[in-house]
Amino acid sequence: MLDALFKLKEHNTSVKTEVIAGFTTFLTMAYIIFVNPAILSATGMDQNAVFVATCIAAALGSAVMGLVANYPIALAPGMGLNAYFTFSVVKGMGVSWQVALGAVFLSGVIFLFVSLFKLREMIVNAIPHSLKLAISAGVGMFLAIIALKNAGVVVGHPVTLVTLGNVHDPKVLLAAFGFLLIVALEYRKVPGSVIIGIMTVTMLAIWMGLEQFKGVVAPVPSIEPTFMQMDIQGALNAGLLGVIFVFFFVDLFDTTGTLVGVSHRAGLLDSNGKLPRLKRALLADSTAIVAGAALGTSSCTAYIESAAGTAVGGRTGLTSVVVAILFLAALWLSPLAGTVPAYATAPALCYIAVLMARGLAEINWDDLTESAPAVITALGMPFTFSIADGIAFGFISYAAIKIMAGRYKDIGLPVLAIAALWVMKFALF
Repeated sequence: MLDALFKLKEHNTSVKTEVIAGFTTFLTMAYIIFVNPAILSATGMDQNAVFVATCIAAALGSAVMGLVANYPIALAPGMGLNAYFTFSVVKGMGVSWQVALGAVFLSGVIFLFVSLFKLREMIVNAIPHSLKLAISAGVGMFLAIIALKNAGVVVGHPVTLVTLGNVHDPKVLLAAFGFLLIVALEYRKVPGSVIIGIMTVTMLAIWMGLEQFKGVVAPVPSIEPTFMQMDIQGALNAGLLGVIFVFFFVDLFDTTGTLVGVSHRAGLLDSNGKLPRLKRALLADSTAIVAGAALGTSSCTAYIESAAGTAVGGRTGLTSVVVAILFLAALWLSPLAGTVPAYATAPALCYIAVLMARGLAEINWDDLTESAPAVITALGMPFTFSIADGIAFGFISYAAIKIMAGRYKDIGLPVLAIAALWVMKFALF
C-alpha cells in the first residue's frame, strides 16, 4: 500500500529509509515547537495554545505535502515570519494579534489563488535575483538582533542606541555557549544539533537555579484561546495591506527556494531542472498557512532543514508523513516547551541567521545597481526592526537607482509597480 501511494520503488527507496529520514528531519526542525510559542507569546497570545497550534499546523502541512505532492519536505511556522508577526506588526504597529492572524489568513488565501492560476512563476521571475537573496539575508539579520536582545547580549543605550550587555550575566554566557555548541555540532553533522543546543542550555539553566523545571509530559493543552480568533475584517484595513503583502511575499520566495533547493539536492528535479508537481507542493503550503492562521499561529512554510532527511535517503512523501506523526506526538510535551527560556532559544535564532546570511555571497558585487539595493534591503530590516520596511527600501532603491543610472530597461513592470505601491504606502498611510 505504501509503495503504491508513495512510489517507493520508483524512487529507489524503502519504508525503513523513509522513516529514518522522517526522524532526522523532525530532529533538525523540532526547535520550532519551543521557539515559535516563545516568540508569539510576546504578543499576548496564550503560549500553550500557540504550542498546540504550532504542532498541529506543522503536522497538517507536512502531511498534505507528503500525501498530495509526494515530496520529502516538511512544513512548520516559519522563522522570520513569526518575528515579523510579533515585533513588527503587533508590537511595532500596535495592532492586536487577532488582526495579525487575519492578515496571515488573507496572505494564505492569496497564495492559494496564485498557486491555482500559475501566477507564481510570473511573480517570482519578475523579482530581481539580488533582492531575493537580500530579503533572505535581511530576515536572518532581523532574527539575529532579536536573538541577541532576548539573550541580553545587546541592550539599549540612550546615546549609541545599542551596546554590549552584561557579559558577567550567566544567562548571556549560557546563550553564547549554546550558539557555539550548535555550530560545532552542526559542523560535525550531528542530527538534531539545534534541539540539542536548546535543551543543553535549558538543562544547565535548571541546574544553576536560573529556571524551574516544569516537567516533560502532560495532557495536551487547550487550543481554544487562539482557535478561530483571527480578525479578517480588521486585517482588511488599508493600513495592513502592506502587512498582508509581506506575509505573502516572503513566504512565496521562502517556499519556492526551499522546494527547489531541497529537491535539487535529492535529485528530484526533472531533466529540464524544473520541479514536478509544483502546483501541488504550493497548494500544500498555502493550505498550511490558512489552517495555521485558523489554529492560531503565524505563516507556515517549507523548511530547509528537510535537506537533512533527504541527505540520509528520504525521497518521497512518506518522509513528510513521518514528520507529521512526530509533530502530533510532540503535543504531549507542553511542560518541556514551557520550561525553555528565551536565552536558550536565542542561539537557535542566531544559527538560523548564519544560514540565511549566506545569500549575500551570491550577489553581483561588481554591479552597484544590484548590490546597493541588496545591501539597503538586508540592513534595512534589523535597523528599522521591520522586515516590511527593509523590503520596501529595497524595491524603492532598486527602481530609483536603475532609472538614475540609465538602466531602466532592467526594471520589470511588476518591480516598478511594487516600488510605486510602497512609496504610496509611506506617503499616505
